Amino acid sequence: MNWFGRKKDKTNQPSAISSTSAGGGNAGGGGGGGGRANTANTVVSLRENIATQEKREQHLEKKIEQLTADAKAKMAKKDKKGALFALKRKKLYEAEIDKIANIKMTLETQVMNLESAAQNAETFKAMNAGKNAMTNIRTDTNIERVDDLMDEIKEEMEMADEISNALAQPVDPLLTDEDDLLAELEQLEADDVEEQLLQPAKKTEMEFPEVGSNELPAIPNATKEEEAELKQLEAELAGL
Repeated sequence: MNWFGRKKDKTNQPSAISSTSAGGGNAGGGGGGGGRANTANTVVSLRENIATQEKREQHLEKKIEQLTADAKAKMAKKDKKGALFALKRKKLYEAEIDKIANIKMTLETQVMNLESAAQNAETFKAMNAGKNAMTNIRTDTNIERVDDLMDEIKEEMEMADEISNALAQPVDPLLTDEDDLLAELEQLEADDVEEQLLQPAKKTEMEFPEVGSNELPAIPNATKEEEAELKQLEAELAGL
């Protein structure tokens, strides 16, 4: 049956099935295989980079713990300047850990997007094989397919621009506020004072002054009346 009103030369014209098989074989066996290998290698490279970032993150966390201990030790020795310097270094390491967390998130997002894109590429190849079979039957190009293809190209270009703009965003340097550091330093000092106050107090015996004798000192050149009053006062003191 002639679907389009024209005779075809059956002797020299290849069949639709054989053309589809040949086209599918070239697409899947040649560039397709290399594309899959490149995608797999890229995913492996990204995952290795994520592992490296995690190791660096663990190393910086140990540094932060050490600097916190150094700051407390210097405060105990009243070395406020040394403790402040240790806290500044601690803040730098904490900022670096925040950057590493953002980098890891970006890398993991890339891995997921790349794996999804590879799966979509395989799906697209399967769909493209079916499209090639229809193309060998039809002689006219479907304009809707061209429009869809152009829309997909534009979408991919816009996505690439968004990723480039995101990677090109500037990163503000770490601005350390010394007021915050001094407040943290005072908190460490207050914690040490509170720890000392919570320790049990040592029992000490109270020493009282010795009680003197009840005898009053003699008054030189005293009259008899004064001596009598003095004796009466001594008697009252002796009765207490």
